[in-house]
Amino acid sequence: MPIIQIKNLSFAYDKQKILEDINLDIEENDFLAIIGPNGGGKSTLLKLILGINPVQQGSIKTFGEKPQKNLSKIGYVPQNTNVNTDFPIKVIEVVLMGHIGTKQPLFGYAKEEILCAMGALAQVGMEEFAQKKIGDLSGGQRQRVMIARALCAHPKILILDEPTSSVDIDGQKKIYKLLELLNKTITIIVVSHDISVVLEYANKIIHINKQLIYHHLTDKEKSKLNDNGHFCEVELFNILKKESLC
Repeated sequence: MPIIQIKNLSFAYDKQKILEDINLDIEENDFLAIIGPNGGGKSTLLKLILGINPVQQGSIKTFGEKPQKNLSKIGYVPQNTNVNTDFPIKVIEVVLMGHIGTKQPLFGYAKEEILCAMGALAQVGMEEFAQKKIGDLSGGQRQRVMIARALCAHPKILILDEPTSSVDIDGQKKIYKLLELLNKTITIIVVSHDISVVLEYANKIIHINKQLIYHHLTDKEKSKLNDNGHFCEVELFNILKKESLC
């Protein structure tokens, strides 16, 4: 059974349809890239998977149940992870916030939670920055800290909404290399406009603009991407559209 199963899903805000008849299966250890225009419904789909928005029509199941019953199995890194750089909070404190339902603010964190947070920082290559102020880090470093925070919950699925939107090219590649490594044990779902970068790592791609077009990336297409270093969005959309007609 797919770990996420979406059937005949439609959603509207104030009678304006945002998603229409969405069907999608996401398997364990998939690396799924979600692309499409702004306002096309990408973030709305994520909110439905996370149980933030209620399902209006159709169904979503995560691990065979309603999304709200398995939120502890999903780690989420939102699009806007900008923090107040003047706020004196340390990296380790940000990561500790990722513990779900176990922290005790009046008494501090347990030793096991601190060890877990340090382990998450080690996973993303940021353990040496544990005592640094979060505001002193670069955009790419802060994004890796936010991923570490999500990893503290030991998720089986990691969802990221535009994880490299404010990160330079070098930082983007480091983040996607990290996600490629995490994908060995965790299902990855990424919303991104960085098509040339994300398609190097994804094995499945969907284009959402109210409706969904699905494509499984072939080795030949990945080889073409690696040879050219660039994958044209128009060319990709033509591939997706052609497959949807098959």
